[in-house]
Amino acid sequence: MVVIEIDNRKIGSNYSTYIIAEAGVNHNGSLKTAYALVDAACESKADAVKFQTFKVNSLVLKGTPQADYQKRSREFKDQYNMLKSLEIKFEDFVKIKERCDKRKITFLSTPFDEESASFLNEIGVPAFKIGSGDFDNFLLLEKIVSFKKPVILSCGMSTMEEIDTTIKRVKKLGEKNIALLHCVSSYPCPYNQINLKVIPELQFRFNFPIGLSDHSIGIHIPVAAVALGAKIIEKHFTLDRSMAGPDHFCSLEPEEFRKMVTEIRDVEEALGKNSKNIQQCEKEILQKARKSIVAKVDIKKGDKITKEMVTAKRPRGGIPPSDIDKVVGRKALINIKCGTIIKWQMID
Repeated sequence: MVVIEIDNRKIGSNYSTYIIAEAGVNHNGSLKTAYALVDAACESKADAVKFQTFKVNSLVLKGTPQADYQKRSREFKDQYNMLKSLEIKFEDFVKIKERCDKRKITFLSTPFDEESASFLNEIGVPAFKIGSGDFDNFLLLEKIVSFKKPVILSCGMSTMEEIDTTIKRVKKLGEKNIALLHCVSSYPCPYNQINLKVIPELQFRFNFPIGLSDHSIGIHIPVAAVALGAKIIEKHFTLDRSMAGPDHFCSLEPEEFRKMVTEIRDVEEALGKNSKNIQQCEKEILQKARKSIVAKVDIKKGDKITKEMVTAKRPRGGIPPSDIDKVVGRKALINIKCGTIIKWQMID
């Protein structure tokens, strides 16, 4: 697997999962709330906190209808007015990045237009995340690839053929530091449509980090994705799920996000290696839980041992019962009392 690097953090098969707290537009247009999201993401042990940068007039036409999930917590007549209420000024993003630098958490933001992409590049964003809505937007992709920084692509609402096409396009433009996030663009995403099994399939097809941009409820789906090989997890993050705004209701609150990070780290440790060995922690128990061949009756010196003369009992310390065929038919070299663990030196 190709290893990519974001802000001196390596991402690939031999490195821990890169965890992104997707603040998105959960600041509700408030710089103060954005600062609080940065602080909470840092305390939740995320590797990066990601926002969304856009100029509404470059993103959406007036009158574009809202998706159903966008109508849940605020009533706007269209996407334009909703997004206008969530737009943050470029100069405020400079301050948000400064806050991230101060808290030592990586600042990321998804640009939704070319002007925003150029601005993010100018302030030193270390990588570019492309949302699923722009997965086939070659105009924006061409601009972003020209910055020669790692590109993370979400592929919601895409077929495998479309993924192949976009990846080929990005590579043709000269970008090799690519990561791909499996995503199902539904808010929240039903469990029976998340399709996590595609993660190892994507890993088989593409030699770069594969991850998950998750919109399901709860923390167990990202944890399962890591068990399947995901090397990046992106999860929506909010200070309070009851806040007004389109994404809060399917986001994790800080304590939940921290718990997800902890469980992902636990799973990473548990994955281990693809070889089966006796673990160090098992060795003491092995001696007490595994059995030895034990004399079932008194066995006299010179007796030929039969299966009827022996049994298997704890603890280990003598001949293992898996060697019974090597014991039967041999002669006892000494008198062996009933209940004695039989050892190799006792038989010929």
